[in-house]
Amino acid sequence: MSNALKALAIGTVLTVQAVDAAPTGDALDRAAVTVRSPERAVLLSAAQAGARTVAVGERGIVVLSNDNGKNWQQAATPTSVTLTTVRFADASHGWAVGHGAVVLATEDGGNTWVRRLDGRRVAQIALEAARASSDARAIQGAERLQADGPDKPLLDLLVIDARRLLAVGAFGIALGSEDGGKTWASWMPRLPNPKGLHIYTARLRGKTILLAGEQGLVMQSNDSGLSFHSIETPYKGSFFTAELPGDQVIVLAGLRGTVLRSVDSGANWSPLTTPMPVSITSSAMAGDGRLLVTNQAGFVMALQGDHMQPIHAAPLPPLNALLPKPGGAVLALTVQGARQLPTEPGPAK
Repeated sequence: MSNALKALAIGTVLTVQAVDAAPTGDALDRAAVTVRSPERAVLLSAAQAGARTVAVGERGIVVLSNDNGKNWQQAATPTSVTLTTVRFADASHGWAVGHGAVVLATEDGGNTWVRRLDGRRVAQIALEAARASSDARAIQGAERLQADGPDKPLLDLLVIDARRLLAVGAFGIALGSEDGGKTWASWMPRLPNPKGLHIYTARLRGKTILLAGEQGLVMQSNDSGLSFHSIETPYKGSFFTAELPGDQVIVLAGLRGTVLRSVDSGANWSPLTTPMPVSITSSAMAGDGRLLVTNQAGFVMALQGDHMQPIHAAPLPPLNALLPKPGGAVLALTVQGARQLPTEPGPAK
């Protein structure tokens, strides 16, 4: 497994651009083991399900909190592969994606989970779509996916509404669902990604969908995903996260602390200053409009003007994700569990 995927899987440093998934073996079909202290698990993503907080992480762990992260309990899941992202459409309907191209779904706020997809079916879907397109390169890539087995991770998920989903991940995997994840179709023929570069992040604002990944890969759709076009930037390193803070505004962040902002839908870019040249691992938009990011040095930073400024003095354990909470607080997910960060709410910058 490469360092980049390790960082997504267990919170270690993001240092390379390739992703090689670890063998999933029977972990894909083995239920997650109950852990003694779920609040200390390696957590990679969190979401709100109404008043409940739901977080996911390594070994198929899903944990729930009904008191804003003070106490946690573990929910049973049908897999023990690492889960990388969780999203909810409302208080009841949510999905989690992860290694082995697994997709889990819940209809009761995270109490119970069922498997909707895994890498075996993903390879079949990709091959069927490639053959329908008569694209020799796409067919070759899909055949390789099938030959490799169900070892490719999904790294991000868009929940457009309770029925429409988009899951993206390693080697350019992109799959859409129109029925809440019961059936899936390949979006890969729609993407200008002939090399099959890894897609690390996906963001949605209105009809705009933004995808970004390794080697400077940036793609955007302005028609809810029917078609995509490439966006050129002055940086060719990997982007691990992105945000769409406003109409025509794009922020990309990734290797070596690189943060770029465009206010004209990607036509022009300007760099944002960061206090340390270490990779940005995740981002989120706070309720008051602030852009927040984490870096591999253990700092959460907020955008102030053209500068990213730490919001706490001492570094935290390696950070994986953020979940802004009401009142300006932030739930930070680390390799040692979830941490509450009280922050002063500020005006959007």
